[in-house]
Amino acid sequence: MLLNQQNKAIEKLHRLKVGALFMQPGTGKTLTAMKLIETCRDIETILWFTPCQTKQNLKTEIEKFNILKNVLICGIETISSSDRTYLEILNIVQSKKTFIVCDESLKIKNIDAKRTQRLIIIASHCEYRLVLNGTPITRNILDVWAQIHFLSPKILNMGIAEYKNTFCEWVEKTTRHNGKVRREEYIRKFHNIDYLYSLINPYIYECDLELTIEKNHIQKYYTLGESELESYQYFKEKYLDNEKLAFLNNNIFLEMTQKMQHEYCITENKFEILEEILKTSDLSKTIIYCKYIKSYNEVKERFPKANVLTYGKHAIGLNLQSNNITIYFDKTFDYAQMIQSEFRTFRTGQTENCIYYNLTGNVGLEKMINDNISKKQTLLDYFKKVGAKQIKEEL
Repeated sequence: MLLNQQNKAIEKLHRLKVGALFMQPGTGKTLTAMKLIETCRDIETILWFTPCQTKQNLKTEIEKFNILKNVLICGIETISSSDRTYLEILNIVQSKKTFIVCDESLKIKNIDAKRTQRLIIIASHCEYRLVLNGTPITRNILDVWAQIHFLSPKILNMGIAEYKNTFCEWVEKTTRHNGKVRREEYIRKFHNIDYLYSLINPYIYECDLELTIEKNHIQKYYTLGESELESYQYFKEKYLDNEKLAFLNNNIFLEMTQKMQHEYCITENKFEILEEILKTSDLSKTIIYCKYIKSYNEVKERFPKANVLTYGKHAIGLNLQSNNITIYFDKTFDYAQMIQSEFRTFRTGQTENCIYYNLTGNVGLEKMINDNISKKQTLLDYFKKVGAKQIKEEL
């Protein structure tokens, strides 16, 4: 049986040939999409794009409900990496009446990316189009243009330049160093949001997750060992004294922070804290998230019966409602990954309160990650805002 919000989504969008399901993870958007597709009787094939790591999960879910036939599942990333796949799919949509679905549609938010451009070309040959995403549409206005353009250029009826000028207040900053010029755009604020919403509202259905159970977040603090702390300080001093850091490549900052975190990811006190948690937890209902191969392998070796997952592969698309305890052994810098991982357990069908343990070390980087996650911003955005000098003081 469909839930109330699923029926409402189908009722709103089934009369349209294009639409978007912006439903939070755990609200059943995949089943909603399948039932919505089922209302279209004249389609010959279904083309479903999804992130590569979720292809098998999607296939399993489609087979479980046994609603759709003739579904071709393709990884979103494959479209940019394989010219052969792109041409094969283009041939299919040009010869058959196709219903195209773009799952996790924030993957196509960058209009300059090859996969976004190719998916828009493919979609232009499809009569029926649907995008799915679990992140609220209002998080970043720039993310909206490509997703809606995928559905139909007629909805917004404006190019990306006009869109930015209509809904964003932005400035261009130019810096010069050793004869080189670097230009970057900074958005100060968004405006005319009501107008934007009036344009897209007829084609979208938004849904938040409503459950009677609770989320409980618990901080657990650990201390770095002497050798890990020395390595941490070494990278801090070596890289943050470089005046060309921001100008040459801001990604150096991310690489540096990743390396610093990697140096202490298996410090011994983390395992002592983990063992304390597992003593009072049901291991069969517990998930442990790791970020690095080194920490993943070490946790698996010390706790062979534990359900150990990684953010990149397991934070999206899995239904883990049989679990209700999550331990973040390593922090992730990515807010979207953090939220997605929470919704693997906190979702429709969960009957127990969900507990999330967040392990935090006694160095500035750990606090910085926590602060940026709570503000829904990336470390790179924060670095651009405050600069290397302040970052060094905080670390």
